[in-house]
Amino acid sequence: MSTPMAGTTRGVTRVLILADAPVLRRGLIGMVNETAGLQAVGTPGEPRRALTLAETARPDAVIVELGTGRAATLNACRDLRRRYPQIAIVAVATSEDPAVVNEALAAGVRGYLLMNTSPTLLGWAVLAARAGRTVVDPQIRRGEAGEVPVSRELTPEVPLTRRESDVLDELIQGQSNRAIGKALFISEDTVKSHVKAILRKLGARDRAHAVSLVLSARNGGTCTCGAHALTTATPVVTDEAAEV
Repeated sequence: MSTPMAGTTRGVTRVLILADAPVLRRGLIGMVNETAGLQAVGTPGEPRRALTLAETARPDAVIVELGTGRAATLNACRDLRRRYPQIAIVAVATSEDPAVVNEALAAGVRGYLLMNTSPTLLGWAVLAARAGRTVVDPQIRRGEAGEVPVSRELTPEVPLTRRESDVLDELIQGQSNRAIGKALFISEDTVKSHVKAILRKLGARDRAHAVSLVLSARNGGTCTCGAHALTTATPVVTDEAAEV
């Protein structure tokens, strides 16, 4: 019988980092700790030590590196799922192969992101996984029959302008208003105006909700992330992403 995970701070999701490369472990710890609602816990280590480290850290979620030692890591994920079925597992991976994605999902992984993911998307994936949702990185090409669902676009009743679409693409990458302005060579005030228009046209409550609606649509309606799908978890945004 599995032992319940115990959080120490109400509203905070405790995350254990499992990666073979120490540099990657440090990077993931930084991404987790800079994301509102998440906290890295325990001693980070290799995936092969998953059960031992989970027993000590009592995490709500585990982020694993899925790279060259994929078979051993997926075995560790299966062991985690059997021992602690309530733990949400998110993989940060190197492969974009849909077959590898499906193999990971079959092993109990509920979030599959590429190595260049943003802290914002990582946070959404963790919370969505805790809520029983499955998240696949929107950068991964999909569409082969029987594999990851076919991508489709969210079509609002009032179409987005070309510039609003550009801003939305930046939002999906977790960029702040300032960063979006620099990337698109427009002022922050102009970015804010575009964001407000995007929220209105998509019927979204906030930036996180807008991004989650788009990612859900692109993932064929079966893989989703974002605050709109979470009923008990704390919404995940970085400090900059909390702006309008």
